[in-house]
Formats: sequence, structure tokens, C-alpha cells
Amino acid sequence: MARHIELDRRSFLKGVAVGGGLLVGLHLGLPTRAEGVAGTVVEPQSPFAPNAWIRIEPSGGIAFIVARSEMGQGVMTALPMLIAEELGVGLDQITVRFASAAPAYFNNLVGQQLTGGSTSVRDAWTKLREAGALARWLLVQVAAERWGVAADGCRVERGVVIHPDGGERFRFGQLATAAAAVPMPPGVFLKEPDEWTLIGTPAPRLDTPDKINGRARYGIDMRLTDMVVGSIERCPVFGGALKGFDAEGAKALPGVIAVLPVSAGVAVVAKGAYAALAGRKALRIEWDLGPNASLSSAELRRRFEQQFGQPGVSVRREGDPDAAWSRAARTLEAVYEVPFQAHACMEPMNCTADVRADGCDIYVPTQAQTRTQRMGMDITGLGEEQVRVHTTFLGGGFGRRGEVDFVRDAVELSKALRRPVQVVWTREDDIRHDFYRPAGLNRLRGGLDVDGLPILWKHHIVCPSIMSRVRPEAVVDGVDHTSVEGAANLPYAIPNIGVDYSLVDTPVPVGFWRAVGSSQNAWITECFLDELAAAGAQDPLALRRRLLAEQPRHLGVLEFAAAQAGWDTPCAAGRFRGIAVAESFGSFVAQVAEVSVTEGQVRVHRVTCAIDCGLVVNPDTVRAQMESCIVYGLTATLKGAITLAQGRVEQGNFHDFPLLRMSEMPDISVHIVPSAESPGGVGEPGLPPIAPAVCNAVFAATGEPVRSLPIRL
Repeated sequence: MARHIELDRRSFLKGVAVGGGLLVGLHLGLPTRAEGVAGTVVEPQSPFAPNAWIRIEPSGGIAFIVARSEMGQGVMTALPMLIAEELGVGLDQITVRFASAAPAYFNNLVGQQLTGGSTSVRDAWTKLREAGALARWLLVQVAAERWGVAADGCRVERGVVIHPDGGERFRFGQLATAAAAVPMPPGVFLKEPDEWTLIGTPAPRLDTPDKINGRARYGIDMRLTDMVVGSIERCPVFGGALKGFDAEGAKALPGVIAVLPVSAGVAVVAKGAYAALAGRKALRIEWDLGPNASLSSAELRRRFEQQFGQPGVSVRREGDPDAAWSRAARTLEAVYEVPFQAHACMEPMNCTADVRADGCDIYVPTQAQTRTQRMGMDITGLGEEQVRVHTTFLGGGFGRRGEVDFVRDAVELSKALRRPVQVVWTREDDIRHDFYRPAGLNRLRGGLDVDGLPILWKHHIVCPSIMSRVRPEAVVDGVDHTSVEGAANLPYAIPNIGVDYSLVDTPVPVGFWRAVGSSQNAWITECFLDELAAAGAQDPLALRRRLLAEQPRHLGVLEFAAAQAGWDTPCAAGRFRGIAVAESFGSFVAQVAEVSVTEGQVRVHRVTCAIDCGLVVNPDTVRAQMESCIVYGLTATLKGAITLAQGRVEQGNFHDFPLLRMSEMPDISVHIVPSAESPGGVGEPGLPPIAPAVCNAVFAATGEPVRSLPIRL
């Protein structure tokens, strides 16, 4: 990270383009003209490329390179806003291009080129503003030298450097070639917040026009010369293997080109998708179903339950929870259960690969460029410079497209057939062969004093580990930190707290699902707190206020959401409110849900959301992401679950794994709490509070706590 040094404005670049500001030393290890950008194929010939993200042509064209994947969360607009703010151009003056896979574009918060963990803006906040400020400084130096004036008297507006007297002007394109020869400065000033003209303003999404007119290219839209289409039949049982297959029926169908075994199963390759799918249906395959052929959801639950009889690994201990249990005036115990959840991206998994002797091009809607490139290298044996990743738009991600199983499919087939191959998954492939949000059981024990206030909180988490598969070295002393997010950092001032964790891996593949552990643990902790409030005859909001007195950001969003929702005013007849607050990914979100329960059916009528995500780049993006999180979270709260029987996922499409419909959408109002803190994430933090807010409202309506999801009354 750059060192932030406050210097006297008179000593360096006083007033250049912005009137001073924060000086940032250029020590990020960012590629410069001299160093080059390893692996990138994005306009290397540009005469003015002061860093990895900016290209300015003599013709006046300005290109920004976006190194994060656009899957609807708005990075294609928010990240250019950071550069444009400091460079001094409008968003309407630029073109935006996706970066190739290269170390220059690593996400420093995760150690690879990856879009996930609500880190895009947090990682880019300093380095992209610095990139823009650096380019602006170099351009101003050239203009000032040509005019024979001091650089600190010049200013920049909309891609033009203006003479101190306001008369003469140079467009960036007129300065670009000469600016490429200016020596790099030791540091640059960044604008002060009161000088921002773009950051913090609602900017229209740059990708919206192409998504409306159909020009936006998703992975599934890729078409290459001589391309064929592959579809793969996979073993229906987790852990099963291929014993043998008869391909004669498939090969006899028109359009089928090849049938061959691959890592994932048996692939049918054809001239088009229809023929490939028909070929799959004609296959006769013998599977070795392996040891999991009788695995069921009930059996997995029994495995989880057994862990309650054994001590877990302690991840948080305050006070003396065991002694507090014996002296509590009243105690409460509950078991909360969460199911496996699929990602259900609207665009099914797909990848197009073109493997040749001298190179490999991968066209893919991916969140993980580094992993994609390394997968291509492993399969082909080619070097990093020869494996090029072309990121397309993503039709949903939610963590699923951080995996590379669908990349393997395409690269293996293209290598075997020596021609471009596009592999497209069906919806059933997608649902039955996902990396699911982990299922699990949670036992909670609480104790109240004579005044009905909590003095004890014990939480035993039992679930599979994501990290044991993805990065085993991250599981330290048997603890996967992703499993305890939102539980180990319980914010409430309860004097005796114990949080334990038991890792129980299963044959079911698990992975990162939007908001990861917080998506489950916020539901569990916030609902159990409402149970304690009811047991102690406390108002849920009043109890939270008391227990969050030393947590100003939690309390701030809680108060804001409650006030906007009219918590202290009566609901309409037949409606009830629930409230929840959660911290995740550097942001704080509170939500109030207003629901009704009729003949066992839950209807969510209104959701009020308040978020403190620190400094905001694009408020429109923040609001849209809160709405997106609420919709996604409501689906998991009210709708489907992934269940197993005979080692197989029982669901396969939207008829048995339903999504929230437009007619079921609540009214949503999002309120951004002003903050001067560093930016937090927004792609995921809106999800954790929605399930507990809804379930707490159902508890208020029925008097029965909701302890398993999805809600079934």
C-alpha cells in the first residue's frame, strides 16, 4: 500500500489541477512505462500509459482498464469514477475495457486477480485515485513547460489543461506523447473530499446502454471461427466415478462430432448446443457411485448433531460462560438449522477456450482471472504469457464464478480437439453440480438476569469448511474463519460470551456464497437475540440500543432504519415488524421488515434499509446493491433449499428451487448514513440482515421463533 504523507502544499505541486490535497508516495509496486505490464494485451502500443489503468492516445481517446469483473454490482462505473476524479475527465469522455490476467491487476486484499469479498472499491480506493493523479500531473508538466509557466498555476477540466490566465488550452491528446517522456515524480497530491466532483455523486451506469441495446457480450454469447459446443454428463452422486460408457447412440445423431471422457465425466461435442444436448441424452453410462450412494440430508444432520456432544474449538471467550449459566435467573436454549444453498446465476456456467500449440485464449465470465489463467497453464503446459484470459460480462456471480471447474471443461476439450470449444452447462447441471453455501447446525444458550437483560451467550457452530478445500492452510487449529464470520464478532455488550466451532466436512462441495458466513450467522444471532428479548420482556430495538451503546456505527444504522420504518408507530392491521443489524465486509447495515402471515404464508410488504459503508463512490450503486442483496436474501429466506437423497441433489431447476418473483417483491427503501470512514463493501453487506429481520417479524406475528430456513410455518 502507498504511504500517505501530509506535506506543506508549497513544497510540492501546490494547486496543480486541484489546489493541493493529500500527497501519496508512488511506492505501490505498480507497473510503469519502464516496467511494463506483464501479460496484458490491452493497448500496449499506447504512447501514454503511465500505469496499468490509463491509456491516452494522441487522437484524444482515453481508455480506462477495469481489473474487476462486472456482474451487475457496478464496478465498471465506480472504479472509473475514482480515476476520472483525479485525472480530471468526465465519465462521458472515456471508454472502459476489461483487463487481461496479469499481476498488475491483483486485488491486494485477496492476493490475486479476483472479484469477491466486496473488495473492489476498498482495494482500488487509493491506487486508482493515485493512478489518475499521476497521469494528470505528467500532462500538466508538459503543458506548463510549453507555456513557460509554473505548473501549480494550471488547472484541469474535462480532459483539458488550462493556462493560468484561462486563455490557452491543451487537450490531453495533444500532450500525450510528450507526457510519456516526463520523469515520474516521487508523489502526487490527491484531492480533498470537498474538491470532489464525481466521487459521491449518483453516476449513470456505463454498462447500461450496451445491456439495453444488446451489444454487451456475456460468456454465453461468444462465437469464434470453427467453434464447436460441448456438453458434459456428470456423475449424479458426489464422489462417484466413471466406469464406462457406450457412445454409439450419441455419435449417430446429426451434428455430433466427438464423444470423449474428461475430468468431469463424459463430453459430447457437436456443431451446436442442441445437438450436444441430444447427444448427452443418447449416452449409455455406467457409474461407480462410490461411498456416498446412500447419503441424505437426514444423515448429514445426524453427523452435525453428534458434534454437540463433543467440545468445539473455542473462537471467542469472554467472562465465565459456564458459571453464568448456573447463576442466570432464566435460561434459554435453541438449535438453528441452515440448509445448503445453490447460487442459481441467471447465466449458467460456460466457458470458451481456444488452445493452440503456441497459445491459449480463454473467453469466460469469471470472477477469478488468476485462477483461470493458472488452470489454463496447468492443462496446456503453456507459460503465463501464452495463456490469455478475456473476461466477459457475468450474468450473475455471487461467488460461484470464483470457481474454475467450468474453465477446466472447455480447456480440456479444446486441447483434445485442437479447435475452439464452448462448454455450456444446463440449468440442471448448474443446480446439481454447484459449490453450495454450507449447511449446518447451531446450538445457542442464553441467560438473563432478574431484570431480563442478557448476561450469557453461548454459540456452538457445526458446519463444513469452505477453506479446507480452497486454501487448506487458512484453516488454523481446526477453525475456518469464513464459518464464524458474524458470530465470533458478536457486537453486543454481554458479559459472558463463548463461541465454539466444529468443522465437519462432507462429500457435498461447498463454496463462497454471497456474504459467506455472515449470511447465516447474522440470521442465527439476530433471531436468538429476539428470543432473549421476548424471554426478558424487552423491546427488540430497545435491547439492541442498550447492548450497542459502545458500538456507534452499529447503533447509527439501527437508529436510522428504525426511525425511517416508523418502529414506534403502529403497523397496519395484520402486519408486524422485525429488525436486525449486522456488520460485514467493512460496512454496517440495519433493516426493518414489515410482514404479514396468512394461512401459514409469509408475505414481506416493506423493507427499510440503512447502510454505513464509509465514504461512498456512487450512491446509486450502493442503493442498487442493497436492493439486490435483499432480493437474493429473501429467496433463501422464503423459497428453496438444496436437499440430498441417495447421494444426489434432489432439485434441478426453478420449479423445485424457486426464486423470488416480481409479484412477491416488497417495497424497499435504502438510506445511506453519511460517514467519513474509509469505504466498506456494498456487494454483500445488505444480505445478512434480511433473513433475521423477516424471521423476527414472523416471530412477532406468531409468537413462534423461526429456527430453520427457508421459513415453513
